[in-house]
Amino acid sequence: PNFFSVESVCYRMRIRVRQMTFGRYPVEEMDSNLYILWGHNPDQSDFPLKFSLKKNLDKGAKLVVIDPKRIPIADRADMYLRIRPGTDGALALAMMNVIITENLYDKEFIEQHTFGFEKLVPHVQKYTPEWAEEITWVAAEDIRKLARLFANTKGASIFQGTCTHDQTANGTQNSRAFSVLQAITGNINVPGGWVTSPPPRLGSVGLGVEGDPVGSDQYPLFFEMWGKKSPYGVVTVVPESIPEKLKAFLVAGGNPLVSMPDSNAFRDSFRKLDLLVVHDLFMTETAKEAHYVLPACSHLEKWGVAYTYNVCHCLPFIMLRKKCIEPLYESWSEWKFFTELGKRLGLEDKFPWKSEEEMVSYELAPSGFSFDTLLNEKPEGVLYSPKSYERKEGLFRSPSGRIEIYSEAFEKVGFDPLPTFLEPERGPKRGKKEFLEKYPLILSTGSRNLYYTHSQHRNVEALRKLYPEPMVEISPSTAKRFDIENGDDVIIETNRGIVKMRAGVDERVADGVVLVPHGWAGDANANLLTDVQCREPIMGYPDMKSLMCSIRRA
Repeated sequence: PNFFSVESVCYRMRIRVRQMTFGRYPVEEMDSNLYILWGHNPDQSDFPLKFSLKKNLDKGAKLVVIDPKRIPIADRADMYLRIRPGTDGALALAMMNVIITENLYDKEFIEQHTFGFEKLVPHVQKYTPEWAEEITWVAAEDIRKLARLFANTKGASIFQGTCTHDQTANGTQNSRAFSVLQAITGNINVPGGWVTSPPPRLGSVGLGVEGDPVGSDQYPLFFEMWGKKSPYGVVTVVPESIPEKLKAFLVAGGNPLVSMPDSNAFRDSFRKLDLLVVHDLFMTETAKEAHYVLPACSHLEKWGVAYTYNVCHCLPFIMLRKKCIEPLYESWSEWKFFTELGKRLGLEDKFPWKSEEEMVSYELAPSGFSFDTLLNEKPEGVLYSPKSYERKEGLFRSPSGRIEIYSEAFEKVGFDPLPTFLEPERGPKRGKKEFLEKYPLILSTGSRNLYYTHSQHRNVEALRKLYPEPMVEISPSTAKRFDIENGDDVIIETNRGIVKMRAGVDERVADGVVLVPHGWAGDANANLLTDVQCREPIMGYPDMKSLMCSIRRA
């Protein structure tokens, strides 16, 4: 069997890369001396950081915003850099060039805790700020200024936007570059930097997956690391794997026909399945294509464990998600559904728990916090681990026991062991002339909205009144070029399809860039524009942030 989740296109790349580099997963602290918001907009998508950032700016912390759109918090920034979508890796490499050329790196930390720095030094010589300026739209002097500010600040953090850098042609190497920048400046395990902290210890209620999932042969670093195999399949190979390799799909609490790249390709392939079952609260676009739709409970109707997985700004937080009411009507929780399915498949011994409470108790047991403790004594949740800035020998659990600036894991499977840069496959520098004439604008999908989360909440009437329809954002210059007025109905087109939206003309958006929100269904579905064949070469993530498109009045 194959297993997929949102991590097949979201966030897992970043986790994987940091684990390969550090042997653990370091995360950004909320209280920094220098915040680099790199494609990240906490006002719309990260409220814990939003409040901490503004508090620390009032105390004198510095802020840099790197984004093709001048987001509101950039008005308080020490530097705002308007970057071309998909070129973040080039900027990061140029920063390394400056830091190394000007001897701004943390020599003691590098000597004690890193592997391969001596190979990085000649590698970055060609990545000058002038080279990066031609690619990124960021002035060479601004690159130098940023590199110096970052290297000279202890307690500095790069805050990556969720998927902003993953869903590009250079996704894996972007995360590698950010990791190396944090390492060579010594901004690891210092207050305000990236901090290693363990995830909660929880009992596993899942089973190992036998065999190799689809995509594991094409993208081995996504699947296996240092002999440890992941259960995840590479979701971008799903359409081409149906019906030969994949014949049935069970979708629990997801809407892949909207959230996965290239909705047309997914829809066409799903129609070739022998069986499609959806377990959900809502009749989603995917559910409408299913052979069977089974009603699911909401979070208010089931027990569970809520925890941060330590990806949320080094907050080692865990709490019990309390069941408030009994399941309504014919709805079942995931626990009940999969338990009953397992029994009918003759797998009773794999589902030993007699109730949800018993299963949650089993899951909590290794954490040191019991079901009763979290229910009655700590209903607000607890911090399961103290914060630590230790840098002791053996802390970094990579094969070398150090932070791997030079990654032999990458080298082993044929990829550059040092950070590199790859232009978007169908971007303005690599696209063919005829293609670029037809699609002259840079498309970036997935911009966040305060009122909705991904494809959720558009059925909430109060929220829909606040933001009733999707708007594509373009600059006044782009609007004038294509004879578009603010509020016009427009058509955005790529080589994969078209969407219809209302135009939002905004001077904060970079010229030549089209920002399309995601999560909307129907003819406003952004993934009608994306291409499942346009993939990042190392881990197979789709390019959804730096494609090419055209725009015209409807």
